[in-house]
Amino acid sequence: MAVREVLKMGDARLLARAEPVSAFDTPELRALLADMRDTMAAQHGAGLAAPQIGVGLQVVIFAVNANPRYPEAETVPETVLINPVLTALGEEEEEAWEGCLSLPGMRGLVPRYRRLRYQGFDAAGQPLDRTVSGFHARVVQHEVDHLYGILYPRRIRDLRNFGFTEVLFPGQDTVAEE
Repeated sequence: MAVREVLKMGDARLLARAEPVSAFDTPELRALLADMRDTMAAQHGAGLAAPQIGVGLQVVIFAVNANPRYPEAETVPETVLINPVLTALGEEEEEAWEGCLSLPGMRGLVPRYRRLRYQGFDAAGQPLDRTVSGFHARVVQHEVDHLYGILYPRRIRDLRNFGFTEVLFPGQDTVAEE
């Protein structure tokens, strides 16, 4: 459909809490998802939340499959997740570098739960219920944070581990953005 502008940190719409989706499999929802897929693909992202393109709905998409920007990441199936609920499975966390399409050129070392269960709905309103770990769990947590107005820098424990990619990783272009 269309590649949409990705809002940048500082835009108040990124700080708002998104509203639940009440109608599934509508022309409007299908158009939103098509725009989100096009935008994510154009930016080589691993995920995108509707608020990042100025739509205040609880809709996220994510996928990783042989993406040159994520050479170490396991495959994450293309997923539409609407009205998500996350449940951490244990207290174990791991820190890893994250980026975000709304903070281009920046990275931070972010703690996330290692394992989690996510529940919600697909575009047709069918229930989703998955238990995941590793990079898949990280991507889901990052995207769902956007639905609550949380950008990853708020999760960083030590701001010495936050900065511009070219400064933190000179000569590298392989640290993942969302």
